[in-house]
Amino acid sequence: MLSRTADHLFWMARYMERAENTARILDVTYRLSLLPHNGEDVEAMWDGMLKIMELQDAFLARHPVFSTEAVLEFMIFDRDNPGSIYRCLRASRENAHAVRGTLTSELWETSNASWLTMREFTLAKLMESGPEAFFEWVKYRSHLSRGVTIGTMLQDEALRFIRLGTFLERADNTARILEVKYLNLLPGAEDDSHSSDYYQWSALLHSVSAFEVYRKVYRDQISPMRVAELLILRADMPRSLARCMKEVHTNLNRLANARSAETERLAGELESHLHFGRIERIFERGMRKYLEDFRDRIFDLGCRISDDFLIPATA
Repeated sequence: MLSRTADHLFWMARYMERAENTARILDVTYRLSLLPHNGEDVEAMWDGMLKIMELQDAFLARHPVFSTEAVLEFMIFDRDNPGSIYRCLRASRENAHAVRGTLTSELWETSNASWLTMREFTLAKLMESGPEAFFEWVKYRSHLSRGVTIGTMLQDEALRFIRLGTFLERADNTARILEVKYLNLLPGAEDDSHSSDYYQWSALLHSVSAFEVYRKVYRDQISPMRVAELLILRADMPRSLARCMKEVHTNLNRLANARSAETERLAGELESHLHFGRIERIFERGMRKYLEDFRDRIFDLGCRISDDFLIPATA
């Protein structure tokens, strides 16, 4: 497969997954902002979320305060923000259009329809109906795209690059969602391994579609350590770091070429650490440090994948 074609497929999937995960991280922050807080705490929540998304400076260049409406406008509709849902859905559709002949007609139509509908939303309409409905729509369109991909695409290299992009992006974003909860959203949350408000943790689980899964696996009250274990080390949890890295490593092995041995090794090493990891050791080391290191390794892995298979990013 041509590197350019692989690049478009990879980024088509990454941008769709990024749109979904941006909706998820906005959802959990918005839910937490509705709990009893003073105004400064709510601003600190949005500030922390933007900091982890690495968009704090870009936001402050356009908006003077971290109000709910300003952040939602910036993260959903801002056409100059490359991380906004608007830009992600547009980029996913543009990449799909570039390789339209490689996709099934159902997959192309799904991507195109998502983008056309996104153009009809406005902030006023979103706030009137409630942001939660919009977040669910974004997640639904991503689920639909993923289902159509698996249900109609040939099991060949094209599908492997799509899956690779999906799970690499998901790993990064699951780590970001956890980081938002542990570090920035909750006042005094730097060391909340002993207790935390039930509604805050349930909001986090709902944001990654894991509330029912948590109840099925643990059959107990929600605790920070078990939430972390579910979303980091449980390979049977679809959005966990362990599951994402298992999929990344598997697809890399199937796409292996003469240059990719070191990239495969690094992916396998990261998968192994998650497979044999213990949540107690992660807490001893510090959740903040662990998540930051994980995201750094994911970024490095993404750069290596671009160099080995795709069109390398230019400085």
